[in-house]
Amino acid sequence: MNQITANRVPHIIFSYWLIKIASTTLGETGADMFSMTFNLGYAITILFFLTLFIILLWIKLSLKKYTPTSYWFVFTASAIVGTAISDFIDRTLGLGYTYGSAILLILLLLTLFLWYLTEKSLSVEKILTAKAECFYWVAFLIANTLGTALGDFLADELGIGFLQSAVIIAMVLILIAMAYYWTKMSGILLFWLAFVLTRPFGATFGDLLTKPADHGGLNFGTIASSGFFVIVMILALLRECKVEKKV
Repeated sequence: MNQITANRVPHIIFSYWLIKIASTTLGETGADMFSMTFNLGYAITILFFLTLFIILLWIKLSLKKYTPTSYWFVFTASAIVGTAISDFIDRTLGLGYTYGSAILLILLLLTLFLWYLTEKSLSVEKILTAKAECFYWVAFLIANTLGTALGDFLADELGIGFLQSAVIIAMVLILIAMAYYWTKMSGILLFWLAFVLTRPFGATFGDLLTKPADHGGLNFGTIASSGFFVIVMILALLRECKVEKKV
């Protein structure tokens, strides 16, 4: 792959995490909308969005620099397919969220190890080669899948519930933010902890919005909830594009 001279990814600032949470929540509601509401099933949903993820990633790799639209389109596709894969592992393959989470954690650690072995860096704010960016997105796809499985593990297998799980994860995320600003812990380690945990936060929040009341949800439905977060994403992307033009 050819060397890329311009940075390919955004800086990790507060707005990044806000958009990521909106995107990951859309990943949860969107995957459920296609697989369950539209009754396409997990396999077809995975096939469609994995294909879309690959196409969008190919388009992004062909661009010469970071653009908010291409980046978040790829990210949202990875969030949707990650949710569908997690549900497929649990419900179709019958492995459960405990074993599924363990397998995905091993895959994520292996990907990070190979990434570091190849690039001598795990930087998530400075990606200059196509090879490094491929590792970046493979790790993100696995982490999104892992985060979904963790969220369902807390809410369903442990029986904590959607709202309580979201609150617990939010408190842990606050502790991670405090550690970033007030301790000397590795920024890379804290990023990946926050990255994985914002996914189950989005997943449990999405389930809270869409599931029926007798399952602990607010019963807004997958279509309305997905539509809301699509609007949020569009508004956030318009803002990011304006900021990017000024840079």
